[in-house]
Amino acid sequence: MTNSKAATRGRRVLVTHDRLAETAIHLLNAHDVDVFFSPAYAPSEQVAQRAAELQVDALIVRQGRVDEAIIAASPRLRVIAKHGVGVDNIDLRAAAARDIPVIRAMGSNSRAVAEHTIALALTLLKEIPRLDGAVKAGGWPKPSFIGRDIAGTVIGLIGFGSIGQHVARMAQGLGMPVVLHDPHAREAIARFGAECERELDDLIAEADIVSLHCPLTNATRDLLDARRFGLMKPTSFVVNTARGALINEAALCAALQDGRIAGAALDSFAVEPPAKDSPLWTLPNLIGTPHIAGVTAGSAKSMAEIAARHVIAVLDGEKPDAGSLAKLAELAA
Repeated sequence: MTNSKAATRGRRVLVTHDRLAETAIHLLNAHDVDVFFSPAYAPSEQVAQRAAELQVDALIVRQGRVDEAIIAASPRLRVIAKHGVGVDNIDLRAAAARDIPVIRAMGSNSRAVAEHTIALALTLLKEIPRLDGAVKAGGWPKPSFIGRDIAGTVIGLIGFGSIGQHVARMAQGLGMPVVLHDPHAREAIARFGAECERELDDLIAEADIVSLHCPLTNATRDLLDARRFGLMKPTSFVVNTARGALINEAALCAALQDGRIAGAALDSFAVEPPAKDSPLWTLPNLIGTPHIAGVTAGSAKSMAEIAARHVIAVLDGEKPDAGSLAKLAELAA
């Protein structure tokens, strides 16, 4: 880990985590950028103090919130690069007010997130946690157990960007019919199969697995609420590897408790890390993973290298990549 006494280069970047892929560090160092670290999920005031002490030129955001205090801490700050694609943990308004671009590592972890989505969906579908718990507790539910087939199970994808497209192809390979909703990806849906497109409520009512792959915006916050859980089949499941606040967690708890849906698997939560006493943990039909869908060896390296290249480009005076910019009007939530 680099510390302030070891700074030898002309520019500095602070990473909101305790590590970054070595290849990305070498790339930054080769372009006159020293790399510093702040613990994952460190309090805002701690990160802001470190940014101010270092007078950083850039931030690479991995984990934890980056609020106005952090963004304002260093007058030298010129760019914020996301180690990933979701930016709901970054105060876009504060960045925009200071004319600081927020740039995403587009496409860097799409396949990894898609793989985790399919893994969670199949784990729910095959009731693995319940069966595992029963056997380990000395039970043997074989005489009464009837499993569900993967082939023929309808998966509905809300959002059809890079991740959704990977999921769709994987699901098709498993024999799962795919239905889609994304008003911003009509051309991509047409290429995949126009017959797969659905209105949102129709998709929710039809799908055996509803899987979320859209960004968190003012329009998508609480996308799955009590009304929409009421549209789902009682045998259906929800998978969320996108953003936690897409789901109203209180409504999800009620739907799971009342049997309005059969189960859910969440890799992201409205508040991260979630509270230790969250009512979600009392639900036997809920699976949770700690927002790691996109964190594999390959994707971590790719995210870090793309973020590093974004930082270098802006610090070298180039315009931010237009296709990777987080746009306030579209993404602020």
